[in-house]
Amino acid sequence: MMHDDFATEPVKGLPERPPEGEDILWQGRPKTWALARDALALYWVAGYFVLLAGWRIVFGGAEGSYELSTATPYLILGALCCAILLGIAFMQARATVYIITSKRVSMRIGAALILYYNLPFTQIGNANLDLRRDGTGTIALELMGDDRLSYTMTWPHVRPWRMTRTEPALRCIPDAANVAKILADAAETRVSIPQVTRNAPADAAAVAAE
Repeated sequence: MMHDDFATEPVKGLPERPPEGEDILWQGRPKTWALARDALALYWVAGYFVLLAGWRIVFGGAEGSYELSTATPYLILGALCCAILLGIAFMQARATVYIITSKRVSMRIGAALILYYNLPFTQIGNANLDLRRDGTGTIALELMGDDRLSYTMTWPHVRPWRMTRTEPALRCIPDAANVAKILADAAETRVSIPQVTRNAPADAAAVAAE
């Protein structure tokens, strides 16, 4: 019997239903190939083993000869490593759900340890889009305030190499330019809403001061 680890979620990607008046504007996840390429350095790993194989072909045989068979172990090992990276990317992408609502960005991440992050627009200072030629891209969120997120716990859903002040990111998502527009419009609308606070009456404040 198949078991769904997220069957208890009332809304996919959220541990509870959004409050009344909060609408889900977009929901998505990373693309497996893009995540393996950008976050797990798939191309660099493949290129490394190809170079090793080429070096072995040129210098591994007898003087003046080239033996293709000497490169076979390197090519097999390289293919195995790339397959493992693709498997990790697939599991990460399958377990991840990014959500943009009218009030926040929500992230469900983690293939083994599930984590939920809720990032209200009022705590996001800036968003940076890294767009690729194939339309995929990463939207990194610069957070305000003193709260810090763990880089290691949030990886690979972070902006690379920003370890001092971790920037959570919607990583390797399809149609990233359109998603960035949805995020910008929603954040601008939310932040522009005036916040009404209740202050104590002037006479009450004066009595308290006395």
